Amino acid sequence: MYLDYYGLTEPPFDITPNPRFMFYSAKHREAYNHLLYGIRERKGFVQLTGEVGAGKTTLCRAMLEQLNGHFATALILNPVMSAEELVKAVATEFGLDVRGMDRLDTLATINNFLLWNAEQGKDTVLIIDEAQDLTDELLEQVRLLSNLELDNRKLLQIVLMGQPELRDRLNRPNLRQLRQRITVRYHLSPLNSDEIDQYIQHRLQVSGANGDAPHFTRPALWRIHHYTGGIPRLVNAVCDKALLSGFVNQRTELGYRVIGAAIRELEGDIGV
Repeated sequence: MYLDYYGLTEPPFDITPNPRFMFYSAKHREAYNHLLYGIRERKGFVQLTGEVGAGKTTLCRAMLEQLNGHFATALILNPVMSAEELVKAVATEFGLDVRGMDRLDTLATINNFLLWNAEQGKDTVLIIDEAQDLTDELLEQVRLLSNLELDNRKLLQIVLMGQPELRDRLNRPNLRQLRQRITVRYHLSPLNSDEIDQYIQHRLQVSGANGDAPHFTRPALWRIHHYTGGIPRLVNAVCDKALLSGFVNQRTELGYRVIGAAIRELEGDIGV
């Protein structure tokens, strides 16, 4: 609705995890490098945690775009399922036909796929998002998948992504066997106030913004940081509402009050 008014080619603050909009703050770059290091060096397990909306999924999709033809990848977005369903979902994501197979046959099919990839010089990567929702039984199944290996290399690299609760889960004594296998870990922290300014400008530029319009004032940026705590998804939500408000009121400069109105709308007008 407001794109033509601001001279934009696409919505800058969509909340979908589009890797084209990936903003590499110092911490996001470090997280990205941890992911690539763990996968390329065949460390077996990589753990990435962060608050809801911190940018983990977008970061993961950006990383997947950088993996070349030497990698076969599978991404599980919703791991709330039984152990047998998880194994079948993994096989399906790798493009394997396991219809009608039980868990043991499915595991054998996955193992043959991994061995074939290794013979072809390919590495195989499994990424599980929202991993804090995995039950203990599912986490044990993931650990068993990591047992698929040769004498000199892991056949499957596994990335566990989740909210901070994932760290707490993995610290439980009954999961110590899995925890000990995770040698690469990174926790993605929220953006600071300077990074929020850079983040907003980056997304506007990717969306085709030229010049100073739209312009978020310093007080506006302070209020965005104060409300969102530096969580990119919340920043997107506030800025999108602010742009709509600016369009409705024919303003290209978005100040403290505009952000306040955007926050009240997001909160259902409940005393913000």
